[in-house]
Amino acid sequence: MDAFALLADPVRRRIVEVLADGESAAGEVGALVQGEFGIGQPAVSNQLRVLREAGAVQVEARGSRRIYRLADGAFDEVDAWAERYARLWPQRLDALETELARGRRDSRDADRQSTGRTSDTHRRPTIHRNARTDKETDRGPEHRPGADRTA
Repeated sequence: MDAFALLADPVRRRIVEVLADGESAAGEVGALVQGEFGIGQPAVSNQLRVLREAGAVQVEARGSRRIYRLADGAFDEVDAWAERYARLWPQRLDALETELARGRRDSRDADRQSTGRTSDTHRRPTIHRNARTDKETDRGPEHRPGADRTA
């Protein structure tokens, strides 16, 4: 069974989530899953068996307890698939941020038009080009270097 098929079942997916935090005894996993899904211990044991037979988890007997942990590399296929799409997220989030900013700006503009007011809090700074350095500055021409000197 491939990793995606294993994770398709919500009970198995929850067991994997629990074991992703570290190894855990079968009884602890069972108690948590039974409480969340309202299933019995035999159903949890069956799902642990499916995960074990698929090579997704490993089990170790410690006394009377069976300790489960995720097998190394069991979900590399899922990780590689998610990584391929994760590279798209930053540019999509940047585009979303741009659209949200545009919406806020349009809302402010609409508010100003409806009230007929412009307040200093909504004004953009005037950009001036410094002739000496050919750089833009938000200070007016009265702040040019040397403007305060007398000739």
